[in-house]
Amino acid sequence: MKIAVIGGGSTYTPELIDGILQRHDRLPVSIIHLVDIDLTRLEIIAAFAKRMVKAAGREIEIEFSTDARLGIRGASFVVSQFRVGTQKARHRDEMLGRKYGLVGQETVGVGGFAKALRTIPVALEIAQIIQEEAPDAMLLNFTNPAGLITQALKSHAPKVKSIGLCNVPWNTRIEIASALDVSAASVEFDYVGLNHLSWIRGVKVDGVDRSPEAIAAFRGLTINKANPGDSPAWLQSTIDYLQAIPNYYLLYYYEEKAWIDYQRNNPTRASEVMKIEDVLMDKFTDESLVTKPAELMERGGAYYSDSAAELMSDIHNDAGTIHIVNTLNNGAIAGFADDAVMEIPAIISKSGAKALKANVMRSDIDAMVRSVKDFEMLTIDAAVTGNEQSALLALLANPIGPDSSQARELWKDLRAENNGLIGLFNE
Repeated sequence: MKIAVIGGGSTYTPELIDGILQRHDRLPVSIIHLVDIDLTRLEIIAAFAKRMVKAAGREIEIEFSTDARLGIRGASFVVSQFRVGTQKARHRDEMLGRKYGLVGQETVGVGGFAKALRTIPVALEIAQIIQEEAPDAMLLNFTNPAGLITQALKSHAPKVKSIGLCNVPWNTRIEIASALDVSAASVEFDYVGLNHLSWIRGVKVDGVDRSPEAIAAFRGLTINKANPGDSPAWLQSTIDYLQAIPNYYLLYYYEEKAWIDYQRNNPTRASEVMKIEDVLMDKFTDESLVTKPAELMERGGAYYSDSAAELMSDIHNDAGTIHIVNTLNNGAIAGFADDAVMEIPAIISKSGAKALKANVMRSDIDAMVRSVKDFEMLTIDAAVTGNEQSALLALLANPIGPDSSQARELWKDLRAENNGLIGLFNE
């Protein structure tokens, strides 16, 4: 079995290697091929990965190259975790939002829009290579904005088997299980929405409804632990309104003003991540290091290794287990098209993910999901066709995007800052 990792020079890669090593009995990988355009980072990560494999006593060959076609050829799984423009582009995205008095963030709002325009053309190129070099492979898309990119893949590369994944649902299950003092495996979520726009409406433990306790536990994990000066946290009133456990990223929508105020006096997340990555890359060069360092938890991808590796293992073993992933709706959520990609519990098998039918979404949730899905579809159309009108309408459709008086000027700035990186919109 061969796994190709697109964006193999990422500091996330040792997380993925660790997850694969822990499950090697169920996921008998023989080759992991790391692909990246940054050869220097790639060499460091690959050397560390080889030490991890050796220390674990596993027979896995670590390959690396800057050639995506070579890396993908013959793969059973392709893991996508690349970032077009590096953290420097992320910093510009965050600052673009701030310039216009908007939320500046890498996956939502105007930042998510810019990142999607950079990423969609590359994601579709990768999909074309998969179709030619590994037509039976399963593409696991971790590249953000994960739901939107998975939607682009499903809409414009339907022959490629693909699933989008995010570590947030996995992390939340672990946190709630810990708060309730139960095993994570015993916890089941009534979970609906889109990637980074989702709600846990109910929680069962071993089939018993424990939603009130879980929501109370969530309050303890967030509201009660918030300190002055911290980034915005959930308000008691918001949880009372929702009567659900909201995805962390919903703070950018429900507490938009608080986030904009916070951004005025705090550095971008990209600048913080760049410092963390410098530390990590320095540690990865230490030849005595053979296990992932604790600093990886600061990077923001906690338990990525578990969510990605467990998903691959369950696909390989045709397990029939349930994972929360980004996949086609196919009638699971009423009122949304079959070909709409939703983040939802799904049954996992060798053929991929089949969404489980969910109860109708409450009107306030439905309205927000519908608005963001329309934004996604307009963004994809803009990226694929080069239609500037679709790009402008996408900005206006986004619930935390600019108003009409700002849209054209913001779009002009976005194009200038990303020239050479945004496909059909490059000048």
